[in-house]
Amino acid sequence: MGGEIVNADSMQLYAGLRVLTAGPSPEEAARAPHHLFGTVDPAEGWSVGRWLRAASAAIADIGARGRDVVVGGGTGLYFRALTQGLAEIPAIAADLRRTTATEFEALGEDAFRARLAGVDPAAADRIAAGDRQRLSRAWEVYVATGVSLTDHQASAAGALPTGSWRAVAIDPPRAALYARCDARLERMVAEGALDEVRALMARDLDPDLPAMKAVGVRELAAHLRGETNLEAALAAAQQETRRYAKRQTTWMRGQMADWPRLSGLDSRDHWRQFLALNPGLTV
Repeated sequence: MGGEIVNADSMQLYAGLRVLTAGPSPEEAARAPHHLFGTVDPAEGWSVGRWLRAASAAIADIGARGRDVVVGGGTGLYFRALTQGLAEIPAIAADLRRTTATEFEALGEDAFRARLAGVDPAAADRIAAGDRQRLSRAWEVYVATGVSLTDHQASAAGALPTGSWRAVAIDPPRAALYARCDARLERMVAEGALDEVRALMARDLDPDLPAMKAVGVRELAAHLRGETNLEAALAAAQQETRRYAKRQTTWMRGQMADWPRLSGLDSRDHWRQFLALNPGLTV
């Protein structure tokens, strides 16, 4: 298409994790300009708001040069912010975050979710099971501002102009997707993922930083510390990758229900499907 690619994957942002996060290879990067891939130090923790500002600036710059933009990645919240806008919510005080964490532990997820439903039923309904971070965030926003996270988001700003973008979601068969997840982890280990994790561990970063939560970091780090063998670490990382893929699929079905789907596994077939969905597209 002669366009430029902007990253919308929260882990491919971070430097030093190209193999483990399946970032573009040097050969792939040479085929078209890429933006926001491997540009953030893992010691930083980018929020969706920070990504949106950086991505919006990149998109505006590319557009000013008369080129098309392809935004690609697997972080659904980034796409929602880009297409629906992002609410400006004040920073949450550290003491409130600590109080919320203590309350979550005391109540358990079900009771905490029920309490959230009393002030923000939409958030309590849409946040996936096990997503403690977003459940806590929704509660903290209400306590800090007196307004539900859902209401904040309803007044969101910063989205791409209506009619300026087209969207598709890749939705391959589940069994084939899981097989590719497993094969990809094996390839990552063969291509240097252990070296990436070893270098990350050497920095002794805060384990709560986003980069430290990239799928595979925890599992491979356990092997490097001698806590498990490589076979077991690989199996655990493969399982977590399949779980993540399932969560992505669930997000697409709930949050991107109106996005056209590209089925199958072959990228050339995806391209044919995309052109069929967009007959007026100039390529």
